[in-house]
Amino acid sequence: MAQVLEFKLPDLGEGLTEAEIVRWLVQVGDVVAVDQPVVEVETAKAMVEVPCPYGGVVTARFGEEGAELPVGAPLLTVAVGEGAEGHRPAADPGTDGGAARAGEQPGAGERRSEGSGNVLVGYGTSEAPARRRRVRPQGRASGAAAGSGTAGAESSGAGVPGRANGRVRVAEPVDGPVPVISPLVRRLARENDLDLRELTGSGPDGLILRADVEYALRAAAAQGGRATRETGPHPDGTVREQALAATAGAAATGSAGSTGSAVPPGDVRIPLKGVRGAVADKLARSRREIPDATCWVDADATELMRARAAMNAASGPKISLVALLARICTAALARFPELNSTVDTQAREIVRFDHVHLGFAAQTDRGLVVPVVRDAHARDAEALTSEFARLTEAARAGRLTPGELTGGTFTLNNYGVFGVDGSTPIVNHPEAAMLGVGRIVPKPWVHEGELAVRQVVQLSLTFDHRVCDGGTAGGFLRYVADCVEQPAVLLRTL
Repeated sequence: MAQVLEFKLPDLGEGLTEAEIVRWLVQVGDVVAVDQPVVEVETAKAMVEVPCPYGGVVTARFGEEGAELPVGAPLLTVAVGEGAEGHRPAADPGTDGGAARAGEQPGAGERRSEGSGNVLVGYGTSEAPARRRRVRPQGRASGAAAGSGTAGAESSGAGVPGRANGRVRVAEPVDGPVPVISPLVRRLARENDLDLRELTGSGPDGLILRADVEYALRAAAAQGGRATRETGPHPDGTVREQALAATAGAAATGSAGSTGSAVPPGDVRIPLKGVRGAVADKLARSRREIPDATCWVDADATELMRARAAMNAASGPKISLVALLARICTAALARFPELNSTVDTQAREIVRFDHVHLGFAAQTDRGLVVPVVRDAHARDAEALTSEFARLTEAARAGRLTPGELTGGTFTLNNYGVFGVDGSTPIVNHPEAAMLGVGRIVPKPWVHEGELAVRQVVQLSLTFDHRVCDGGTAGGFLRYVADCVEQPAVLLRTL
C-alpha cells in the first residue's frame, strides 16, 4: 500500500529562516527519484535547488512561484511504495488540485516518515517534531462587507499575503504562542510596535510571514495610524479592519491625504527581498555599527601592468589583474594584521584572524554578491586566478552556495570595471576593512623627475576605526601602493 510522505522546506544553513519559491521543477503527478531536485528557491544568500529525500509520485505542491515560505513549511507530498501510481490525480496533471491548498495535509491515518528531518543534505536525522495543522477558513466576505469597498479596492488586494479581497486579515488577540518562526518577522514587528497577536498569517498553519507584517504596517501608515477594528467577527473567522477599502482606494488614486503607501501613477514599488534585501540589511547594519573612515592614494600602475603582460607572455595559465591585487592584499595583511579582524561587540574584543578569507565584490543580474576565496593567503597568482574565475561564473549563474558567500575576513572591491576612478566603500560587516580599486587609465605623471604619461589607479581603503588608527591604515595603503608601483617589492614576502 502506498504511503504519503510530506517533505518540508529544509534548513538551508547559515541562519536562514525562509526562502522564496523561484521555480517548481516537478508537477503534481510526476514521478521523482530520491535526491532529485524538485524546486528552486532563493534565499538571502543564493539560489538553491532543493532535492527531495523520497522517491515516488508527487501528490501535492504547497506554494506558488514567488511565494515566500519559512523553514519547516510543507513543500510537497509524495506517495511512495507499492500502489503509488494510484495516487496520480485525476485532474489536470499541470495543476496542484485541491490537495495542494496551503491549509491541507495528508490524512490522519497516513503514516509519517521515520527518516529525514528538515535538513538540506544528509537526510539521516530523526523525524522533525510533529506540528498540529489546521485548515484555514476559505469563506468569502458577506455581501454587506463586500459592498463597503470600491472595485479598485477589491482588485488591489488580490494575491497579496495577509489580506483577502482587499481587506487586512486581522485576528482577535488570543492567549498562547504566536505562530511565528522567523526572528526577522518578530524583530520587524517589535521595532514598529505591532502586536503580532492581532494578525492572521497567510503562511502554512497560519504562520505569520514578513509580507503579513509589512502589509499591516503599510495599511496603518496609510490611515495615519493603526486602523480601528470592528468588534464583530468576520464570517471567515477574522476581524475586518474598518476603512481599509477607502485606504486602498486612496492608494490607487495617489490621494494626497495618505502617507506611507500612496503611490502616484507611474511610480513603482520594488520589494527589498532576496539578494537585494540582504544587501540592504547588511549595508545598513554596517553604517549603524561600524565607525568607518576612508583614506586613498593615487598610484602608478605601469610596472604592475608590464609585469602581468610578461607573465602572460610566458607559457602557462593567464594571470588576472584581480589575482595580482589579491596577492598584494594578502601580503599587506601579513604586515598589518589589525585590518584582518572583526570586533566582538558583546565581549568588547578585537578578534584577529590567522587566515585570510578574501571576499570580492561581484555584480550579477540578481544584485551585488561577495563570494569568498578561502585561504587566499596560501594561494599563488595562478590558483587565485582560477578560483576568482570559478566563483565569478557561479555568481553569474546563481549557483553560489551559502558557504561560498560567508566567512570573509577582508574584501577587495574592483569598482574600476564600472569605469569610475574612486569610491568610498562601505565595510562588509562584520569585517574591519575593504580595499577599493578604481580604473587604470593613462594620466600625466611625474616619473623619474620628468612629466610622462603613465597608467594611474586610485586606491581607497575604508576601515573600522575601532581596530586601528590612521597610522596603521595609512601604512597598509602605502604598502599596497608601493607593490602596485614596484611589483618587485612582493619578492620580499614570497
